[in-house]
Amino acid sequence: MGEETTRLYLEDPYRTEFEARVVERLTHEQSPAVVLDQTLFYPESGGQPADWGQLDETEVVHVLEQDEKILHVLDKPIASDHVRGKIDWTRRFDHMQQHTGQHILSQSFHELFEAETLAFHLGEAASVLEIDLREIDEAGVESVEMRANAIVQEGREIKSYFIQEDKAHEIPLRKPPKKRGELRIVEVSEYDYSACGGTHLRRSGEVGLIKISRWERIRNNIRFEFLCGRRALEDYIRKSSALRQLSLLLTAHEQDTPGAVEKMMAELKTERKKTRQLQQKYLEYEAQAVIQKSEGRIIKAVLSGRGRDEVRMLALNIIRAAPFVVVYGLKDEKGAHLVLARSETIDIDLREFVPNLSSILKGKGGGSASLVEVAGQEKGQLEQAIEKAIELIKTKIGSLPS
Repeated sequence: MGEETTRLYLEDPYRTEFEARVVERLTHEQSPAVVLDQTLFYPESGGQPADWGQLDETEVVHVLEQDEKILHVLDKPIASDHVRGKIDWTRRFDHMQQHTGQHILSQSFHELFEAETLAFHLGEAASVLEIDLREIDEAGVESVEMRANAIVQEGREIKSYFIQEDKAHEIPLRKPPKKRGELRIVEVSEYDYSACGGTHLRRSGEVGLIKISRWERIRNNIRFEFLCGRRALEDYIRKSSALRQLSLLLTAHEQDTPGAVEKMMAELKTERKKTRQLQQKYLEYEAQAVIQKSEGRIIKAVLSGRGRDEVRMLALNIIRAAPFVVVYGLKDEKGAHLVLARSETIDIDLREFVPNLSSILKGKGGGSASLVEVAGQEKGQLEQAIEKAIELIKTKIGSLPS
């Protein structure tokens, strides 16, 4: 196995610089990597990402455990056998805030709901807890947040120490340890006791703030996304700014903004309903005008400035009013669109034409026997597709004026 690396980050997670000796050089996924006799770099494990930083002038881009070795993956090879390491403190402290906050939050769920933490992941933007809960409401989430932040505000001491596995029963661990042998315990004074190998703060007050941002059901449990410390502050600043701008737009006080939005959405729903009714009435009149101008039983046109739903509804209004076959083409930002519709009294199955027309427009389509739509990218072939559709229709219903 070789020489075991001394994990300096367990002794003092606030230390940022160290000196070490290179004991092995190797390759990890085609990148150079080294094993050191001691390190401050935390390797990815237990849901916590790895530290970043430098060894001399070389960037450490990843740190992981492999076959009981701590691999420092580098952006380029390093020649010296003795190196000076420096970790990215901003990243380290952020991870310490998130991981310590997770311990407090997990214990709050356990204390208030007797709910176990099933999984934890510390992400680059937010962290996630999967909790053994069937359901929870806004009030329940708020109670967990308030309890967790009360522990933060009390500034409780946080310490770590090692015990043997056979002594674990003497400590009120939140959950049984997965590791065997010597256990590292992280204790939030008189509140949470967990077996953990991560980096943590000295006092709970350094977490700053714990905020649950969203939650959802997963595998009959509930997954909570949360933010701590600087992340929670930045999230508050963003959301506060958005709420302030929204309240100004709605000319409402910030606390009245949800009600103002709800009222506006109700009014918008009413107006949209009126608009649809007016549009339908207009399309009925337009359909009658098209019918009066038609010179045969096949109506064709290339329309512009219309929506696809609107074109479909116009075609339907025509075939419901009189015995016609409608072939409408439309060019828009999505490409070419073709609508074929026929009255119930005309006995042809328009679905038979879809493969041929789809080939011309380099797209796909479908529908029913009396209405099909074909969409593709070949706008320049739309007129050809319309003429082909008319040709195919005429082969089914005979030679008719178009």
